[in-house]
Amino acid sequence: MNAAGPRFPTPGAAASVPAAPPYTPARIVDIDLAEPGEFRPPGSLERIRPEGRVLALVRLHGHPLGMVSTTGTGPVELWQSLANASHRELTTPVSRHLAADGPRTAYGDSPSWDEPAALHCQAARLRALQEATDISVIVATHNRPEQLRQCLDSLLQMEYPRFEVIVVDNAPADGAAEQLVHEVYGRRVRYVREPVAGLARAHNRGLAVARGRIAAFTDDDTLVDSRWLTELAAAFASDRRIGCVTGLIVPAELQTGAQAALERHGGFAKGYTPRTWSLHNPPDDPLFPFTAGRFGSGANMAFRTDLLHAIGGFDPATGTGTPAHGGDDLLAFFRVLVGGHTLAYQPGAIVWHRHHRTEDALKTQAFGYGAGLGAYLTGALAHEPRMLPALLRRLPGGIRYAATKARGRTEPGDRWSRRLAFLEIKGLLYGPLGYLLSRGLRRQASGRSS
Repeated sequence: MNAAGPRFPTPGAAASVPAAPPYTPARIVDIDLAEPGEFRPPGSLERIRPEGRVLALVRLHGHPLGMVSTTGTGPVELWQSLANASHRELTTPVSRHLAADGPRTAYGDSPSWDEPAALHCQAARLRALQEATDISVIVATHNRPEQLRQCLDSLLQMEYPRFEVIVVDNAPADGAAEQLVHEVYGRRVRYVREPVAGLARAHNRGLAVARGRIAAFTDDDTLVDSRWLTELAAAFASDRRIGCVTGLIVPAELQTGAQAALERHGGFAKGYTPRTWSLHNPPDDPLFPFTAGRFGSGANMAFRTDLLHAIGGFDPATGTGTPAHGGDDLLAFFRVLVGGHTLAYQPGAIVWHRHHRTEDALKTQAFGYGAGLGAYLTGALAHEPRMLPALLRRLPGGIRYAATKARGRTEPGDRWSRRLAFLEIKGLLYGPLGYLLSRGLRRQASGRSS
């Protein structure tokens, strides 16, 4: 997701998609049903008064329930519409509890809801704050100083008391990011440079200087929730077997049709229910543990630092900025699992992602996702060849399962969904070649430097 280096040519560039009806932008807002009438923008504690079309992340006592879209002429009408829609549309256990309580009036008194799941999350959050362990936040960036500034501003309003921020400037074209960090943030942010392009290399550079017992990663095109680190820490504290935690990724803006198309296609969100995965208690998934894309994404992931060091960090033959296009995060998730550790998904750890705005960037991104998946699977077998028989046993059922899911994601008449699915498949077929090309380039570079 983070453009950590120059993109390699996309084989078989896609033809343009026929013109669609004009897109109506939606403003993204953050609301909590326990705080009637309050609206906040993504990754900020500021209060706003929106109007028009909005897409809201709906929470209860900080716990995310889902996304709801509506329109209104002002904040009062929007709040009432969102509250009603939340009762009607959301299907989590929390929302069913709220629906049983009946509707609430806009701008009324804060309700005294006592949903057990929400209270459990609140207790875990308070324990994480009281027993805070050091966390290193690593942000890879490449030639996007203004987006980096916004990301860092959101990070520095974190409620968590013990963390450091490390900016890794990956193959920069100039000194803009370094100047920003030194002049605006001073000692609050550490700056390091990784001259070789590649997101995995950037992450490894940050990992090498990280001081925290937990290493958390996000990208320069994100905004983070003020509770992000608290929720990650709470998940790690809940079980020593957990080696990696991922979190919820929701859109920070939907200003263009391309951004909306990505959300319709599935976006980055992995749901609103906490989950764990391990080889000891495998899910009902015919391709597990190879379906690493279901576990989370690299813009919102954290690892026990010693475990990440033990598996050798991220494979530098993967990631944005290499011929592989991606797969660095997926390969790390896979290696955590096959190493006998548990991976957890914590939706309360929220990151807001700024999707690419243009159609060309979206098409490149879709191809890159498929390529990253193919590269990850190739890398998984390169690192863990003993898993090849398991993959071959799962492959027939997995193909049928994936085809069914793909049909479910492609809505009739949605040309963008079909096009994006096609580009992902092309990328998937290219991915193994991309991984091998990337490894070859690494070997050549090593030979020249020796």
